[in-house]
Amino acid sequence: MLDTTAAPTVVADYAVVKRAIEFLSTRRRDQPSIDELAENAGLSPLRLEQVFERWAGLTPTGFLQAIAVERMRKLLRDSASALDGSHSVDTSEPSPPRELFATHEALTPGDRRRDGIVLRYGFHASPFGEAVVVAARWGMTGLGFVDDDDRGAAHLDMIRRWAGATFREDPGATAAWAARAFDPNLWRPEAPLRLAMIGSDFDVLVWETLLRVPMGRATTYSDIARKIGKPNAARAVGAAVGRNPISFVIPCHRALGRSGALTGYHWGLARKRAMIAWEAGHAGGA
Repeated sequence: MLDTTAAPTVVADYAVVKRAIEFLSTRRRDQPSIDELAENAGLSPLRLEQVFERWAGLTPTGFLQAIAVERMRKLLRDSASALDGSHSVDTSEPSPPRELFATHEALTPGDRRRDGIVLRYGFHASPFGEAVVVAARWGMTGLGFVDDDDRGAAHLDMIRRWAGATFREDPGATAAWAARAFDPNLWRPEAPLRLAMIGSDFDVLVWETLLRVPMGRATTYSDIARKIGKPNAARAVGAAVGRNPISFVIPCHRALGRSGALTGYHWGLARKRAMIAWEAGHAGGA
């Protein structure tokens, strides 16, 4: 279970993971050894193994395999059918292990207007660094991340998305949302995480489609475009994916380039790789 009292450890573990990913990005032609990975992190190989095990149940070798280009390509071999998966709640069917189930409110056009909406926000530990979580009365509305200890920038990013909303800092109100998103022990189909998607009809359609991509699978912008009946709108789909305000929960990190390459990600490609590796560890797919 994600223990909020262990926040410094959770965030520190991600810092090691991020540093490893950034180091690997400089060694694309030759995969460094575990000893080199540990040395770059300033840890012993044993200590590095303990960090990855605590972070996602991965060995360092499993971590390297989880973010390898070959694995990304494997994830995409059945990209179109990945969109036939569903996070919808159906207790008559067996649920996959370790799947974050989510449902969303169908907001009316009036509800979607930013003016007058009260959004509560708080900062919480996560497996991907400190997170900022935003919630409305309908459900979770935003989830982003803090970089370089700059909470102000992360908060401003959320404010810009809903310029007419009233923001109130209330970590007590958002703590349960953070735990529900990041603690696999709370991922239950009978108690899905409620989302409040505030965006254009097209954006919401793309985000709903992303929710259908199960953990351990991936898809492409073009396959999403075909799935929503707009086969020539891959670029518009990419833009909508980039506007996703609920990172990780709406899994835009599972949208890859056709070749398996990781495309742009608002919260950084290192974090996108980390999410894919973390999910591989929890899904047993590394």
